Order: sequence, then C-alpha cells, then structure tokens
Amino acid sequence: MRTRIKFCGLTRAEDIDHAVTLGVDALGFVLWPHSKRAITAQALAKLASSVPAFVTRVGLFVDQPCEEIEQALAHLDLLQFHGDETPAFCAQFGKPWIKALRMREGVDLAAAADAYADAQALLLDAYRPGVPGGTGEVFDWSRIPASLAKPVILAGGLSPANAAGAIAAVAPYALDVSGGIEASPGVKSRQAMSEFARQVALADRGAE
Repeated sequence: MRTRIKFCGLTRAEDIDHAVTLGVDALGFVLWPHSKRAITAQALAKLASSVPAFVTRVGLFVDQPCEEIEQALAHLDLLQFHGDETPAFCAQFGKPWIKALRMREGVDLAAAADAYADAQALLLDAYRPGVPGGTGEVFDWSRIPASLAKPVILAGGLSPANAAGAIAAVAPYALDVSGGIEASPGVKSRQAMSEFARQVALADRGAE
C-alpha cells in the first residue's frame, strides 16, 4: 500500500503549490496560536482557497475553545486534535478527525484506539513535557504494535534522511513531517520537500 504524506505547518502559498505538485496527500495548518508555525483563521481562509480538490486540508488544534475551531471549519476537511481532548469533544464538529498521541512512557495505544474509535486515525508523535508537538524528536518506533484498530500516522522528527527507515520499521498509513522539510519555522525548503516525497516513493517501490 502506498504511504500517504502530510506536510504540516504550512504558512505560505508557494509551499502549498509545491506540495501539491509533488502529489502530497494532506496539508496541515496550525491553528494553535502558541506555535511558531501558527496562522490565523483569516490566513487559513486565503491559503486553503488555493488547495485543489482531492488534497486534504487539515487543521491542528490544541485544547482550544469550540469557538476558535468553528471559525476555521469552513476551510478544513479534517481536524487534528493534539491536546487532551476527549472523544466526545473531537466528534462534535461534524468533520472527520484524527487524534494525536504523544508517546510518553506507559501510553496504551490499544486502549487509545478503543477510546478514540471514531477517529479516522491515530497520529503518534514524540513526547516532551509541556510541548504538544513539533519537537523535532524521534521516539522509539518499536513501541508501536504491529497492528492497531486504527491506521497509524507517524510523526516526530521525520526528515528525508529517515523517511524510508520509518516506512520499513513501522509500515504506517502515513508520514507527517513539518520541521524536517523546513528552512526556518513555517518556511518550507523546496529541496527538502521534494527529497522527502522522493524517499517515500522509493521506499514504497522497494516494499512491493
């Protein structure tokens, strides 16, 4: 199965255009205001309008009020919850959603998959106390069970250098990358974006 790709933390139209040219499946927009890659709902409206059909527009939120999420809904196809949101909270907006889990010590992925049964997937990210995501750190991929009740989106410290290794080790449904394809926070590197997509395609062909 082809490994899907999500580029996250997009803030510029030119980066969106290049991602689309590369065939990236999903584009992530950070709506959590405390992130160095954050955009406003107004900026999202403008950026999302340039995304063509069949490319998923994903909004990332972290324990935010319903009103902030609702302001962005019209410009998103999928919601990504990166905080301590309950399943009921995630499900109330009438949009498909995924739940991010930080791989802290003792996390029970099977129990999480059961608790968040209505999620489209579980996004697994590295854990650093006080940081909800975007750490740029890799966690121990061997902690992921061979099979879960939900598709796995792998995040945390991914880059062109380790994308193929991640696919070989985890066989995830998708890879989610942000800092590993950047020139600076929120500014993507065309070369790194292209190389990441190339490495995923090569890994997928090698697994056939």
